[in-house]
Amino acid sequence: MATDTRTRMIEATGLLIRQRGYHGTSLNDILSASGAPRGSLYFHFPGGKDQLVIEVTRASVADVTERLGAALLEESDPAVAVHHIYQSVARMLEENEFSLGCPVAPVVLDAPNDVPDLAEICRSAFEQWIGLLRKAFVRAGVPERRAQALALLVESSLEGLMVIARATRDRTPVLTVADEVAALVEQAVLAGKVAREADATALG
Repeated sequence: MATDTRTRMIEATGLLIRQRGYHGTSLNDILSASGAPRGSLYFHFPGGKDQLVIEVTRASVADVTERLGAALLEESDPAVAVHHIYQSVARMLEENEFSLGCPVAPVVLDAPNDVPDLAEICRSAFEQWIGLLRKAFVRAGVPERRAQALALLVESSLEGLMVIARATRDRTPVLTVADEVAALVEQAVLAGKVAREADATALG
């Protein structure tokens, strides 16, 4: 039962944070949504709301990182992988009826600088996600500098598109941009291949 109570609090907090942000989610909201007695919060999370939100955000980041990494490894062609990622985001938004987006964006927008550990988790999340994309592009032969720029473009467009889709309650913008970004990645891979072949010819 204790484990169930703790799990319910974690799950409820995860949903509330993604919907309302850090400052928009109160302890009473968490207790009400989880059905947990007030005393159980500090029993499971002695650090109170901050400890709970930190744990939830860390777990959410780990989940997204794992799924992103798997998606990029499943496809040898990064353009195809990126297109699949956008499609996955579109499905996620539709399945939750456009009520949930990125798990860290609401926290970042609330600027919880008074909780350094939470701010660091959010900073690190984007660093990890952009890094995974960059590495996938580099593996495909895209020069490092271009790969970094493309990775930043992909991540920033996804973040913005989740906001637009939630506002319009329409996944079409995500799918439309998916085609454009995948085409850019494909062009970058091809350009990298052409450059390598030219270098090989020159050396040969």
